[in-house]
Amino acid sequence: MQTTEFAKIWSRMAKDYKVHMEQQLAPSLTEAQLTVLEVLNEYGRMKPSQLIPYLATTPAAVTMLLDRMERNRLVTRFRDVKDRRIVWIVISDQGREEVERGLRIRDDFLGSALNRISQHNQNLLVYLLGKITTKAKTSVSASETEGVKEPIERAK
Repeated sequence: MQTTEFAKIWSRMAKDYKVHMEQQLAPSLTEAQLTVLEVLNEYGRMKPSQLIPYLATTPAAVTMLLDRMERNRLVTRFRDVKDRRIVWIVISDQGREEVERGLRIRDDFLGSALNRISQHNQNLLVYLLGKITTKAKTSVSASETEGVKEPIERAK
């Protein structure tokens, strides 16, 4: 079994990726914020609790992250008109610009790594990594993202 060698390679690759992303995204974006923007860009709008599986964190940490993102005009929060207990998160125009920038940075980094091997081996690598990944893709149903929204009024 190749667990020791795999662990070393995986750790080195993850560290290189994290350092690159932190340096290139700064100062306007963090990796967690990019994840939120990417998910919102895909699903349109979500409840804060729906972001937890994508971030593997606590509800309180998601709230703090969304507070910072709203202050930086990356997202907007809305209350559902029919059920005021529900808060929706949507990506802003500035958030869309930042997610495009972040995805370019990520794609350039991963592309430069993957370009070292053939297309066949790239396909094989993706297939094999998919086989050993245990977590199923998180998805949000259309019914979970429906609702009428109005902006949240902030205390001054």
